[in-house]
Amino acid sequence: MEAVTFGVLGPVTAEHGGDPLALKGPRHRAVLARLVVARRRVVPVARLVEDLWEEPPPRAVGALRTFVGDLRRALEPDRPPRAPAGLLVTEGPGYALRAAPDAVDAWRFETAVTEAARGPASRAPDRIREALGEWRGPAYAEFGDAGWARGERSRLTELRLAAVERRAELLVDLGRAAEAVPDLDAHLAGHPWREEAWRLLALALYRTGRQADALDVLRRARALLAAHLGVDPGPRLRHLEAGILAQDPALDPPGERAEAAARLWARATEAYDRTVAAGAHVRLESTVGLLRSLAVTGGSGLEAAREHRTAVVAAAEETGDAELTARVIGAYDVPANWTRSDDPETARRIVAAAERTLAALPDTPAADAARCRLLATVALESRGVRSPRGPRAAREAERIARRLDDPALLAFALNGVFMQSCTAAGLAPRRDEVGAEIVALGTRHGLVSHTVLGRLIRLQARSALGDFTAADAQAAAVDELAERHERPLVAVFTDWYLALRSAATGSPYDSAEAAYRRAAERLDGAGMPGLARGLLPLALLGLRLAHGRPAAVDPGADWGPYRPWAEPFALLAGGRDADARTALGALAEPPPDLLYEALCCAEAALALELGDRAALERAHERLLPASGELAGAGSGLLTFGPVDDWLAAISGALRR
Repeated sequence: MEAVTFGVLGPVTAEHGGDPLALKGPRHRAVLARLVVARRRVVPVARLVEDLWEEPPPRAVGALRTFVGDLRRALEPDRPPRAPAGLLVTEGPGYALRAAPDAVDAWRFETAVTEAARGPASRAPDRIREALGEWRGPAYAEFGDAGWARGERSRLTELRLAAVERRAELLVDLGRAAEAVPDLDAHLAGHPWREEAWRLLALALYRTGRQADALDVLRRARALLAAHLGVDPGPRLRHLEAGILAQDPALDPPGERAEAAARLWARATEAYDRTVAAGAHVRLESTVGLLRSLAVTGGSGLEAAREHRTAVVAAAEETGDAELTARVIGAYDVPANWTRSDDPETARRIVAAAERTLAALPDTPAADAARCRLLATVALESRGVRSPRGPRAAREAERIARRLDDPALLAFALNGVFMQSCTAAGLAPRRDEVGAEIVALGTRHGLVSHTVLGRLIRLQARSALGDFTAADAQAAAVDELAERHERPLVAVFTDWYLALRSAATGSPYDSAEAAYRRAAERLDGAGMPGLARGLLPLALLGLRLAHGRPAAVDPGADWGPYRPWAEPFALLAGGRDADARTALGALAEPPPDLLYEALCCAEAALALELGDRAALERAHERLLPASGELAGAGSGLLTFGPVDDWLAAISGALRR
């Protein structure tokens, strides 16, 4: 059944399947609008009466109840008599509108603008344009004089104006300045006091070769502000005018600046080739530094860094110099927040080389830093492998780093600790502590990549704990860092987080599924097969199970490493219960990674369907330490719903 949708970005409306619903008179619309303003919270009857009438009539409460009854019939015409309302509900001292998160145009607008800010800059202008399309006129148009609507109208209007200006700024930065000019002209016609809009219009004109027009815009802005407000332009307008007059290269389009950077790079590499001998060991260390920078660019850069890293390590080992090899291996301290390897074979080779180098290092205090980096490398590259060596290496690396009091070394070692923190369910609080310490180290000592890492770890951990307010703050902070320091891979994780948030906070099934599918598109070309393979079908399986729907597993999908958990569902759907039971019994314990709890829940769902007592007991034992958490949400990507719901279902089945 299609949900009722509401419009407040213009006259107040309600629709079902695109057809308008009859809301009767202005008081009915006022009640509905007042409840939308409350954002699903309860509004007491006394407050509603106070807001609807300046001087309430003697029977105001009765009239209000009549309005509510009329609205309920309009919004839920098929509700049986005396059945409880599901949309406009009575709760405690008043009423609440339990609209879905995407059922109100104002809420969709805000979500879209937020998503645009967190997504890739290239897609953001179109996303913001779509969001602005939600507007049909002034917010809460017929209630402009109502005190209860005033603050919300002002807030939404400011968000809209800021969105127009943000879209223009993005177009200018993306080299599409000509597209921004007409929109800014129209924007300023209605809002001439917006200094940022004047600045953007002048910059857009300058970047399209219209220097004289740009200066004329700045002079018009100066005259308007002086004549009507008695103030001079702010510093950003003044700096732009000075920059245009001086033809400052910093104002040139990004493409021209990129060409200048490319020329500098070419000259520097030519000088390096002339100066540093071809066989010099320092070239190996310089190569690792280059690969480290390449890895954080994502996509083909990450793939190339992985491909060449083993060759550099092999070349270092061939020199027979253990300390050089230790520096080459340990210099690749690229932060990692996904606990499954993109290339398990390469990881095994790196671990083997690190172990050989550890054995060859002299047992002296001077070698402790190199030993710490090697141990941290072993911990990082042993991710997702159930072995005592990874956790032991992580603990030893952390101990050495704390003793040496080296912030960068400790941040690297703590990354290894994080990678080995998924050996059992319920460890999200520990990961949150690790992430918080990494953020503190990175912030204090300028370790940008590790600051990004720490915030992503905290986003994952707070999601597992259902604390989406804190997770939202981490997502916003890490997106800002990523934009400022050119870390494109971050958007992959924050886009998936938005999909997880949608799934975990009560969005309709179709909306959550669409969010997962949009996020999956970001994985194409990201260079992270260990993350990408099987992730979307697993997320959709969790969504179906959390919504109480049949598993409906597509055996033809790319399930990647999660296929052993998918196949029993497919066998069940085909009526092959005995084969499904055999496949369930053959499942190994899920690997020690961020999807441990999710796979335990998948196994529990199979055991519940098959009535397999041994599997139910096993799943209960594994999931119990995560009681109170959201299963799988520690990934920051997907969820199978509250762990406590699974534990209750398992306990009930065992009692029966």
